[in-house]
Amino acid sequence: MKKIKNITTTLKSIPLDKPFITALRRVDEVRFVRVSIAFDDGSLSYGEAPATKAITGEDLDDIVASVLDVSPLLQGLHVSDAFSVLHQQNIGTSAKAALDMALYFALYSFEIKSDVKEVETDITISYNKTEVMLQDAKEAYAKGFSHLKIKFADDIEHAVSTTIQLRALLPDTTLLIDANQAWSLEESLTYIEGTKGLDLALIEQPIEAKQRDELKMITEFSSVPILADEAVFSLEDVKYVVENQCADMINIKLMKCGGITKGIEILEYARKHNVSCMLGSMLEGPLSINAALYLAFEYSDVITFIDLDSPSLYKEPSDELKFLFQGAKITPLV
Repeated sequence: MKKIKNITTTLKSIPLDKPFITALRRVDEVRFVRVSIAFDDGSLSYGEAPATKAITGEDLDDIVASVLDVSPLLQGLHVSDAFSVLHQQNIGTSAKAALDMALYFALYSFEIKSDVKEVETDITISYNKTEVMLQDAKEAYAKGFSHLKIKFADDIEHAVSTTIQLRALLPDTTLLIDANQAWSLEESLTYIEGTKGLDLALIEQPIEAKQRDELKMITEFSSVPILADEAVFSLEDVKYVVENQCADMINIKLMKCGGITKGIEILEYARKHNVSCMLGSMLEGPLSINAALYLAFEYSDVITFIDLDSPSLYKEPSDELKFLFQGAKITPLV
């Protein structure tokens, strides 16, 4: 089996068609670290990780530094041995994800084995003035996106009013509400009361990740499913949230859990325990979106919603994708 010869990093960026705005940040381009692993047989394998300081605590410099710190420990190892060494290291989850991704695709071929031929992603409607959000939603729907992920911040009146107007404007859409931890317990309950009867698909991470008891209270109060995102990074987090019924659903992201192998562990747990999942992403480059979509097809039985819309937000299409994006529909390239 081939051994790791060296590991290098490069910084890359992809401009967005329009700014991406949430309660946590504004982004005008996707910026990410690409990791390249060279092997003693002359082959190369790649992984990626974006900078999401507000979520994983890592910026681009942190990711690069973490990769370079662990590289000497991985050099000379067989690929299969490198996984266990990597995940014993105390580095950020995004850096782990980039390395894990590169190792995974060095060991396994990129092959979809499921019978699923097509999946559908939502598209993000960034936080903005109500009239702008309504126009963005209308344009997304016209492009074939029926699942709209609506980003809100800490203005509950704005959130309630905008949701009511969105539902009236686009009655046939599936609305996924994402507060990105911006609300308090009281504000969350106010939002749920204020939007009662609007047939929302879910409310994602309304309060801070550490407030698991409050998240459980919101879940018990709400008739709309509550999705845990920032509250679940690892398999241990998922087990806690599921076993304590803190949320109805979980959002799995490779950058939170530490890569493909860890994502598979969570998905296998979800499959065994009948846990409904969203497979999500940060704003990411094409190779990490490829990796997530590989899982989306293989675990379509437990993944209820797919939030892998980054390529739909790029200003120009990427030729590195192994999937064809046609509006909301995603199919593997032959």
